[in-house]
Amino acid sequence: MEQIILNATQRTKKNKKFREEGFIPGVIYGDSVAETDPVKFEEIPLKKILATHGSNVKLWVKLGEDKKFGFIKEIQRHPVTNKIIHLDVQLVSKNHEIKLQIPITFKGEGDLRKRQLQFQSHKSQVEVLGKIDLMPEVISVDVSERNLGDTITLKDFNLDKRVKIHDKIDEVYGTITKLMGVPSEEDAEAEKEA
Repeated sequence: MEQIILNATQRTKKNKKFREEGFIPGVIYGDSVAETDPVKFEEIPLKKILATHGSNVKLWVKLGEDKKFGFIKEIQRHPVTNKIIHLDVQLVSKNHEIKLQIPITFKGEGDLRKRQLQFQSHKSQVEVLGKIDLMPEVISVDVSERNLGDTITLKDFNLDKRVKIHDKIDEVYGTITKLMGVPSEEDAEAEKEA
């Protein structure tokens, strides 16, 4: 597995112009940290990591000579510009159980349209509990071979059995429906009879 490293630097009260210098303020907390540590992260490397691996990326945070494992817990963005304004990183040992919201992506919607079907998403993420090593950064579900009326549920996620999901076992994350605006064969028959 690729080792993703995010460099952090101690934040001091003396220098408050670090945003103009290409840094984003943040905090590091969790295992092996006595109290919340105010830091700053380089903006460009952070954006590259997020673009490549998503916001649930598991990474190593390097602060001075110290390197610790963790994940991005929260990204705060400006409400108008959507620029990252603050980052929270939680440090954990690889055996530590954590609770995470994992995004779900659905692939193959183009194949459904060819068959006059569409996918309707009901939930775009799922809350899970487990060891960080077992957590995927994203859950991907292929809907291309699904049929009208099929639903996407927890059984479609293919997660490690040791990962616990907080949703109900019968929770529906998406449904295959008729493509809107396209009459079905039954609708066409009913129109002929009328």
